[in-house]
Amino acid sequence: MKFSWVSPILAAATALLSVRTALAEIRTETVEYRDGETVLEGYLVYDDAIVAPRPGVMVVHTWMGLTDFEKARARELAEMGYVALAADIYGRGVRPSNTDEANELATLYRENRELLRSRANAGANFLRDLAMTESDRIAAIGYCFGGGTVLELARSGASVAGVVSFHGNLDTPDPQDAADIRSRVLVLHGVDDPFVPIADVNGFIEEMQTANVDWQMVMYGNAVHSFTDPGADDDPFEGTAYDEDVAQEAWATMQRFFDETFLR
Repeated sequence: MKFSWVSPILAAATALLSVRTALAEIRTETVEYRDGETVLEGYLVYDDAIVAPRPGVMVVHTWMGLTDFEKARARELAEMGYVALAADIYGRGVRPSNTDEANELATLYRENRELLRSRANAGANFLRDLAMTESDRIAAIGYCFGGGTVLELARSGASVAGVVSFHGNLDTPDPQDAADIRSRVLVLHGVDDPFVPIADVNGFIEEMQTANVDWQMVMYGNAVHSFTDPGADDDPFEGTAYDEDVAQEAWATMQRFFDETFLR
């Protein structure tokens, strides 16, 4: 007869984890908040087994508006212990049905950075004001259009701990505003992204260096635009393609960034 021995400490830890997993339940809510008179409709996700306030992370959508992609990222963040808000930049009921409409909407906000910053701040402020959220530990991530948006959020001087851009645009009409950045900055960029020219990359580096920002940029070789999106057109020669390995590494890099940021 064979006997196995398990450390009492390990057994207790395993039992505690099992209880914690059994009690955990991820809650989702469609929530409304405002930017001035404009009603915005976001998607809030959290683990209701966590009683104490915890850090909050806002997720900003691509040019297609709030979709299941951002909701899935918010759920992953909630499973990691954060309060997550998949934010809405365009407004309640404003969801492009094709890329032409998406381009028109995204261009509207890219040409009006003050409006873009206002919409981003509205989401961050809503998340910060929740009782379950630690108000001094708020961060934001964004994809493509959303990546550029969270950088503008930082440039606005918002009281956030960190922002993460996944294959987002890096340009800004007011690079001097980087002097107002109060957060750490992480940019995750595909080297072969044709929608972010090398001039924009170099301009961003100069902007961050001049303003003495606490920033990082990770550049992934052979990666193009939308490398995190399984729904992207899978054609690197056209400039957009999902790359599972790069997507997983980028997500892990974001996790390490938040571990460092929220422990400060």
